[in-house]
Amino acid sequence: MNSYEKLLVMVHNDMLAKADAIVLLEGDGFNRLNKAAELYGNGYAPAVVFSGGITDYAYGSYPFEDCLPKLLELGIKREDVIHEGKSLNTKEQAINVNRLTTERGWERLILTASPGHQCRAYLTFLKNINPGIILMNAPCDNLSWFEKEAWGMRFDLLEQEQQRIEKYTAQGDLATVEEAINYQKWKEKQITANNNI
Repeated sequence: MNSYEKLLVMVHNDMLAKADAIVLLEGDGFNRLNKAAELYGNGYAPAVVFSGGITDYAYGSYPFEDCLPKLLELGIKREDVIHEGKSLNTKEQAINVNRLTTERGWERLILTASPGHQCRAYLTFLKNINPGIILMNAPCDNLSWFEKEAWGMRFDLLEQEQQRIEKYTAQGDLATVEEAINYQKWKEKQITANNNI
């Protein structure tokens, strides 16, 4: 098993603790909303940041105006939903969410994306957040790998994600796998030392 495969296992089975906000990345239609609502409902964080400003139904990027009613139906209070609507890609999401952490004094975030996108999103956020922020992973679950969505089958999109990880890492936009594994070690010590599981 190589380092990337080990990181994938950790990302998809990450240790969760109480956080300041759940970061819900726009995309995959409405499929990511349930995970954010589940985390919120279980008391993991008092706020949900919907991050993204793209409207592209064919690509699965549904606008905030379509997603907000669903989030409210799922039990998230309107005053607890923050819309970061400037971002047009994952790197911009990381940069703009990082600004929110500085403005609001947040120290802990839970990142929610789809399973195939979670690792790239995590590596992107690690490269672009303030040192000392604890970033935990909570990818969506119970999603089909082989159901055909307008934007494709998740199984078929996995290879594209791997190619993007390689490309954006080479460009310096993502943390390396080794950096992420070292961060995981540090993060786990922080969480267990404070008994905040």
